[in-house]
Amino acid sequence: MIKTIENKWFVSVNRLLIIWLWIGIFMVLVQIMLGGITRLTGSGLSITRWDIVTGTLPPLNNAQWEEAFDLYKESPQYQKINQDFLLSDFKFIFFWEYIHRLWARTLGFVFIFPLIYFAVKGFLDRFLIKRLVMIFVLGILAAVLGWIMVQSGLQDRPWVSAYKLCIHLGSACLVILVMLDTLLTIRIKNLMLVSSHLVMNVNILFVLIFVQILLGAIMAGTKAALFYPTWPDMHGEFFPDYLFNGNNWSVSNFLHYDKNPLVIVLIQFLHRSLAYIIFAYFGFIFYFYFSYIKIVPNLKSVFYILALLLCLQICLGIVTLVLSLGSIPIFFGAFHQIVGVLFLLAVYLLKYIIVSKE
Repeated sequence: MIKTIENKWFVSVNRLLIIWLWIGIFMVLVQIMLGGITRLTGSGLSITRWDIVTGTLPPLNNAQWEEAFDLYKESPQYQKINQDFLLSDFKFIFFWEYIHRLWARTLGFVFIFPLIYFAVKGFLDRFLIKRLVMIFVLGILAAVLGWIMVQSGLQDRPWVSAYKLCIHLGSACLVILVMLDTLLTIRIKNLMLVSSHLVMNVNILFVLIFVQILLGAIMAGTKAALFYPTWPDMHGEFFPDYLFNGNNWSVSNFLHYDKNPLVIVLIQFLHRSLAYIIFAYFGFIFYFYFSYIKIVPNLKSVFYILALLLCLQICLGIVTLVLSLGSIPIFFGAFHQIVGVLFLLAVYLLKYIIVSKE
């Protein structure tokens, strides 16, 4: 009788942990989506201070709004790009950055309070304690990197550094991947030995997608889509001549990408090319391992879902690109980013499905 009660207690606690981690994954996904919208609307530099406590409340009266607007007027973005902004324009970009930061604070509370509760109650074993501390540290790191990114646009440039944006997005992806891995480790206990070649190829596909997401961040940070809004060519060229001129390649051109087109041309070319490579590699995996895929329960369906996600992602990328005439379309750009992250998580999940006995 006691053993039955203990088993029910363990199952209940385990279910709570799994639900909590799923909520965390969903909230991080929303945060990434909000970050994409913030970037596309040019809102990231609207709040020039990082007030962790007092910054929880937005301006509540006209005097506070005017004070916040005056602080923004001191930024390079206002002085070099948005000098014609009215208070109503400022409120629009303030809204998105405020929601982005408020959601991050909410995410912190949703994570830390249950973590304390589970720890005090003794529900966590050594593995979970290490993993959850790792997630918490990575979350703090992502937040700090976000502020460092914002600061890069409050100095001389009227926009954030594309490289720091890339690192910030990469850190957010690491947070969600560690959360997913922890959840899967709790959920799936029994693994079986399968074709190591299949697992290796799925891992390679995962790395390629992760790199593609980082390249996409630099694409967004440099607004590279605005310079080549054509597909399948780049203004009539499939291999831009600019990249074959050795005089264009220098450290200075990489650092000061706003003063020359090297990074813009290169990142466009790499992002497009890697998309084709990922598409072909996924097709290679599906074709050569189809005989194995069709005999593993549900694996065939998962591959079909992944194929649909991949096709959707490529179509979104093309639509976002060709519609980037003067400005990047917010809806398609944000949707393109979040589907990319979902595809990354789905491929990571695929590895566990392949080796799971459950």
